[in-house]
Amino acid sequence: MAVRPRLRGAALLGAVPFLVYVAIFLIIPTLVVAIGAFTGDGGHGFTLDNVRALGDEYILAAFGRSVLLSALSALFGAVFGALLAYALSTAKPGGLLRRTVTAASGVLAQFGGVTLAFAFLATIGISGFVTVWLQEHAGVDIYANGVWLFELPGLTLVYTYFQIPLMVIVFLPALDGIRPQWREATENLGGTTWQYWTRVAGPLLAPAFLGSALLLFANAFSAYATAAALVSQGNPIIPLQIRGALTSEVVLGQANLGKAMALGMVVVVAVVMTLYSLLQRRTARWLG
Repeated sequence: MAVRPRLRGAALLGAVPFLVYVAIFLIIPTLVVAIGAFTGDGGHGFTLDNVRALGDEYILAAFGRSVLLSALSALFGAVFGALLAYALSTAKPGGLLRRTVTAASGVLAQFGGVTLAFAFLATIGISGFVTVWLQEHAGVDIYANGVWLFELPGLTLVYTYFQIPLMVIVFLPALDGIRPQWREATENLGGTTWQYWTRVAGPLLAPAFLGSALLLFANAFSAYATAAALVSQGNPIIPLQIRGALTSEVVLGQANLGKAMALGMVVVVAVVMTLYSLLQRRTARWLG
């Protein structure tokens, strides 16, 4: 009986580094944001002015563009990533193709920020390799109607680049959970491929697909570095609005407004991740 408390204490001791990490990089920053959002300019007194300012037109517009960007990139990433994951699930388990694509997806899902922005600028930027080649050899100007790479369509394209491999990583386990015996049973009962996907596999995979799409939405909604590297003027999305509030030399005293906007992002991401957790539980119930 005396040994068990010691074992439990040793197990908790092993979790200390993780708990310290979570406290430093998640709990403390969240508390700083939450407190600052309800603190007046100069750090004096409680106020609701910062939260009320979230109703200003330019902030609502930035939130709207962020939601649209996240939804579009999550949709494209989920669809194309799910197709790639399905093709990968039909490959030999443990084979070279599957291991290579999975490893590449793990790398590309984290390939963001300045590096990704530079890659797109060098490829399809105004003076990018592909842009110049198309102009000289095909007479095609992809920017004939404006430089869309630095606007919402361009950000959607760039974000989709790292959303697709992320979808492969998070959706592939659900596809692996589909048992071949279920398809065989459907065929033995006279069912078609369409009936199998719409009545058996589809309903089973739907929670996993929706949960993965929500994860992609949260991933895009909280992304900052890639957009900051691409967009040098203006603040079209909410992370860049926060940057402007914290670093602007033109309009001073907006640091706590930036924290209020960050708190709004925390609330949105918390809601999305709660829904994701619920869908994951339902997925595990059927495919675990």
